[in-house]
Amino acid sequence: MNKQELKELLDKVSSGQISCDEALSVIRTEPYEDLGFAKVDHHRGVRQGAAEVIYGAGKTSEQIEKITVSMLNHGESSVLITRMSSDAADFLKNSVPLKYDTLSKIGIAGEVPQNNNIGNIVIASGGTSDIPVAEEAALTAEFYGNKVSRLYDVGVSGIHRLMDNIDVISNAKVIIAVAGMEGALASVIGGVADCPVIAVPTSVGYGANFGGLSALLSMLNSCASGVSVVNIDNGFGAGYLANMINKIGE
Repeated sequence: MNKQELKELLDKVSSGQISCDEALSVIRTEPYEDLGFAKVDHHRGVRQGAAEVIYGAGKTSEQIEKITVSMLNHGESSVLITRMSSDAADFLKNSVPLKYDTLSKIGIAGEVPQNNNIGNIVIASGGTSDIPVAEEAALTAEFYGNKVSRLYDVGVSGIHRLMDNIDVISNAKVIIAVAGMEGALASVIGGVADCPVIAVPTSVGYGANFGGLSALLSMLNSCASGVSVVNIDNGFGAGYLANMINKIGE
């Protein structure tokens, strides 16, 4: 149940379509469902405006299936699953409709949400190797109804590729900069953009990259104003935050 559905339920009580006891029986079952291995938070949509998202890594295919079915049975029309293996996706397809993207490892169970193309989130990647993380951010933002513009392989080693798209950057409401190596892309974009920039360090790079730590520290030390940083390879976190920023005032 999300905020809009709760409002509609209360409107029905107000208009006399249903009784207080009927509404209470619906709300009472909402907080969470204990599956033993997981307590599925069915009230998150009311509290935060968006339902719980399933983090697939570390979960068995059976666990993902049971959590997904629980959410669908409690009124969610769509369930977002991140870091989902192809084996888990094949397993889940036997019980629920599923759209799965092998590149980003994003799964959408149930109905594919309508994309309302709200605002404009620009997602830029330093290199082609950063695209899986960038796509995790992009598909997350699109899941929540945002317009997404992709600028891939526009890293600073060929900065003219980025500058050729300065009009796209200028029209963004929020920008996600995804880069490994030394992570300079976020600072460059932050220096030319007039909107918030969310930096995503990736684990792409050679040995001294330390699994993305060098990019993370570079982004944290950016001299450009308006740059915030999420964790290494956290495309989902960036896409979710960009969604929240993009919808302010909508």
